[in-house]
Amino acid sequence: MLPLRDNIPTSRTAYVTYGLIIANVLVYFFWQRGGLTLGDPSSAHYICQLQDYAAIPKEITHPGGEQVMIATGCPNPPTANSYLTIFTAMFMHGGLLHLGGNMLFLYIFGNNLEDAMGPVKFLLFYLLGGVAALALQVAIDPSSTVPTLGASGAIAGVLGGYILLFPRAKVVTVIFIVFFFTILELPAMLVLGIWFLQQALFGYFDLAQPSGGGGGVAYFAHIGGFIFGLLAVRAFSSRQRVSRQTDRAALS
Repeated sequence: MLPLRDNIPTSRTAYVTYGLIIANVLVYFFWQRGGLTLGDPSSAHYICQLQDYAAIPKEITHPGGEQVMIATGCPNPPTANSYLTIFTAMFMHGGLLHLGGNMLFLYIFGNNLEDAMGPVKFLLFYLLGGVAALALQVAIDPSSTVPTLGASGAIAGVLGGYILLFPRAKVVTVIFIVFFFTILELPAMLVLGIWFLQQALFGYFDLAQPSGGGGGVAYFAHIGGFIFGLLAVRAFSSRQRVSRQTDRAALS
């Protein structure tokens, strides 16, 4: 399933949402030097960036210890504070599809949460969602030396918050059936519920096959972000704003 848009209108421009999208795109194309792909994954530039700026669980759980070396000959010294990578990793992506999928979900669902919270609270909610996402991933495998990167965990927090604030929302979704597709308006609860169940199922298989069952996807980061969104969204949002948004959706 591929969501295209929802039916919840907003009352103001989502500057933070759009700013986050622009920041992620700029980081990918101009700092990571990405294109349709990041090129050869063994390239020195890509690997050195992962070593210095992606979040590596073992470095986070063993601060001040020996740095995990996934490359040699990097031109710059490693980042001095492994905790900084918790935030830098949120703006890095492993390829154009990774970036595009994340930004599509942020574009569709982020503006509504920003409208319900206000820009400052939404930005804080987004960043804390990313922190919570990585925290669960690290807790599941604290000795992992696999770099973790991407906005998926923070965006999963947005999805968890959205499903709680707007349980009756509808999402126009592309449904793929083998070589064919159709476009349907489906309940957001169904679309995001299926997404979460997929993450939980794949996360289970990832635990069952720690040698490679996850295919490099941090499923528990998605789960952690989503749960954070469910638990924290009420503390960040305004009930009056949410009510106005749902009323406008009913009239549209």
